[in-house]
Amino acid sequence: MRVNYIILLILLPFFGTSQQEYESQIFKSTRVVNGQSVEANDQGEMTFIISHRFGYLSQGAYELFGLDQSNMRMGLDYGLTNKLTIGAGRSSFQKTLDGFIKYKIIQQGKGENKTPVSITGLSAISINGLRFAEPERENFFTSRLSYAFQLLIARKFSDAFTWQLMPTLIHHNLVPTASIKHDVIAVGSATRWQISKMVSIQTEYYYVLPNQIGAEKRNSLSLGVDIETKGHVFQLHVSNSFGMIENYYITETKGNWSKGDIGIGFNITRDFRIRGRK
Repeated sequence: MRVNYIILLILLPFFGTSQQEYESQIFKSTRVVNGQSVEANDQGEMTFIISHRFGYLSQGAYELFGLDQSNMRMGLDYGLTNKLTIGAGRSSFQKTLDGFIKYKIIQQGKGENKTPVSITGLSAISINGLRFAEPERENFFTSRLSYAFQLLIARKFSDAFTWQLMPTLIHHNLVPTASIKHDVIAVGSATRWQISKMVSIQTEYYYVLPNQIGAEKRNSLSLGVDIETKGHVFQLHVSNSFGMIENYYITETKGNWSKGDIGIGFNITRDFRIRGRK
């Protein structure tokens, strides 16, 4: 018995007596601009998101510099636990339904044994709701489906600066030509610069590896400003992407910044407490 007590005394210092502290608000919202951030909903928290994208400034005065063209997505995100969030939405662009699962794998910590980064996994599916171009031939529902898989890896270097890396795989069940790949690999980079208590600046860029999506497609580049108020985050931004889900803004962006193919957009989020925290 004495041996057991001695072993217990030796091991006791290795059992943590203090709770691990974690970095909070690595990003102010669950979205950076178009893409997701490492942040997830708290358990029992629901977020209603309205996202709007206008056409390109290069369309000129006849199209009111893109304001006559618009794409809207409405979505709901819900925290099943503090680590697991599910979400769904509907976009007017290609009448798309989408859904996702998001899980916090690792959270950046503070203190002596702190974890240096936060890592969140994302799995998403989208369904193109447009009528088939050739309805007389045999068409399959699975041809409407696309998938996205991401690791979101972020580090909050200070209260003023956060950087996030996003390795991504997009899979399309159906592609228009043989030159377009079913599986597309991309790497994204995002930053947050906090310039005041309620205002921050975001950047977001996705690099698609060569020879995957066609020469007419462009890499997605977006700049945004977040304005935080009680219960709301208002995000105003400019981007060369028109779609707002992964398979669209990563693999279907056609806008060229140098030619003025830049559209104004915004996200408005509102949080609701559905049930209490545990």
